[in-house]
Amino acid sequence: MQYRRFGRTELPMPVFSCGGMRYQHSWQDVAPADIPRKNQENLAATIRRSLAVGINHIETARGYGTSEIQLGRVLPQFPREQLIVQTKVSPQADAQAFRSTLQQSLQNLQLDYIDLLGIHGINTPELLDYAVRPGGCLDVARQFQQAGRIRHIGFSTHGPTSVIVETINTGQFDYVNLHWYYFNQDNWPAIAAATRQDMGVFIISPTDKGGHLYSPPQKLVDLCAPLSPILFNDLFCLSHPQVHTLSLGAARPTDFDEHLQVLPLLDQANTVLPPILKRLEDAAIAALGREWVRTWKIGLPSPDQTPGQINVPIILWLHNLLEAFDMQEYAEARYNLLGNGGHWFPGRPADQLNEVDIRTAIAQSPHADKIPALLAATHERLKGKTVQRLSRS
Repeated sequence: MQYRRFGRTELPMPVFSCGGMRYQHSWQDVAPADIPRKNQENLAATIRRSLAVGINHIETARGYGTSEIQLGRVLPQFPREQLIVQTKVSPQADAQAFRSTLQQSLQNLQLDYIDLLGIHGINTPELLDYAVRPGGCLDVARQFQQAGRIRHIGFSTHGPTSVIVETINTGQFDYVNLHWYYFNQDNWPAIAAATRQDMGVFIISPTDKGGHLYSPPQKLVDLCAPLSPILFNDLFCLSHPQVHTLSLGAARPTDFDEHLQVLPLLDQANTVLPPILKRLEDAAIAALGREWVRTWKIGLPSPDQTPGQINVPIILWLHNLLEAFDMQEYAEARYNLLGNGGHWFPGRPADQLNEVDIRTAIAQSPHADKIPALLAATHERLKGKTVQRLSRS
């Protein structure tokens, strides 16, 4: 395993982390006696395998159902100093309710302290306020920190880049968990801001949210050769020293195996990546046109600026992935989450496009004349069964 300094925490962070949102029994809390033995054994085996290959950062959240309580049966079996343990708790308007939830998390994990606490899901200015206002959730977390129960405090986010940068620039957080990978690089300004603050940078779900790379279309397989899409994306992310660790949401012990193959390639990224990056760029230009690839993001409104709350940037991004890389399965999953993801994935699909007039909202785009037709066509290609966030499914 290779390790990177996790910003000002000074923790030696493995370049892969063991995310705890796929091996647990349930997304809802259940009585410990109702957790099947086979599930608990699989979780324990997954943790053992993670530690055996040097992935000693174990990450979970209060919102991951039985994950914490199941980890609490396993983690105390290992020398505490060999573990880096992170859990996350969502901010609340009532700081005392946050305190109770945090206390429950610590009790579930059965550890004297946790290394990292993430304020979970600072996705809006309101949630940021819940965290940082005087007497808010961060003040509560600091009390636990002063008592020795928490070593470092960061935050996780699925929010817009502007909110992430605003949160980073408060200077109050030691690290950030955020989305950034080859197929969605919008949050690079947030990573740059975190680097200026000497914060740890943890990439959320590069394999799943990064493109369903465990089930890639053949076109993407061919473009990424000789690497698999998973290895390409891992190498792309880790070729940036500002990125410290990638979360692997392991469901079973073997889920680490393919990712580990990238370790010998990290020193070769400058020679391995360029031809793959050129093929991907050429494919996008061939499918979409050079001018569209260069300018499609310009002047696009956010959902709250658009009639019907239509998420124009996301829908056009999914259109691009469809046309350039045949990423139908991934695009369908993301598209049908619109309207059901709350502040975790805001905005709506284009199902009501004929009932609203978005011309004023998109007037600043150089492609305003073609956007309505693209939204309509993408809706027809992707509409389907409603998708819920994992924590609500």
